[in-house]
Amino acid sequence: MAERLSYTVPPTRTEATAQEAMDELVENLHQHGFLRLANDAIKANNDIGKILVAGLNRPGTQSAIQNLSLIMMTLSTIPPERLNHILLALRDAALAMKPASDATQQEHAAPGIRGVLHLLNDEKLWQGLRPLFAALEAFSAGMQREEEKPITRYSGKPSNE
Repeated sequence: MAERLSYTVPPTRTEATAQEAMDELVENLHQHGFLRLANDAIKANNDIGKILVAGLNRPGTQSAIQNLSLIMMTLSTIPPERLNHILLALRDAALAMKPASDATQQEHAAPGIRGVLHLLNDEKLWQGLRPLFAALEAFSAGMQREEEKPITRYSGKPSNE
């Protein structure tokens, strides 16, 4: 009798290979017209590429791209619920400014010393100002820190410059 063969069935793949993923990407770009657009732009005029490269190679453009990148990295550190809370508070503040400004313009007399003393004793005013004082303290502390390159701040790696 023949000996029994030991054969294990190889597991079926669950993910596409890199080549299959690349083929799918190229096919999708073709189906949606992006490859045709890119080919037409390249064939139309070599000056388009030169203009784009020259525009991207300017110090101002590079600074703008770096600044946008910094804004995105900074925003990514703020939890969405906190940013939403801040944005809603800013909206409420902006909506409250116009009626307060109109009311101030209708009053012709200054509040005087009694009005100022009344404001100093206004608990609701001080509770409303406390978040602004905390924000100013944090902003002031941040402005007093030594400047550092963004790459150092976000990655901990020293800059080559």
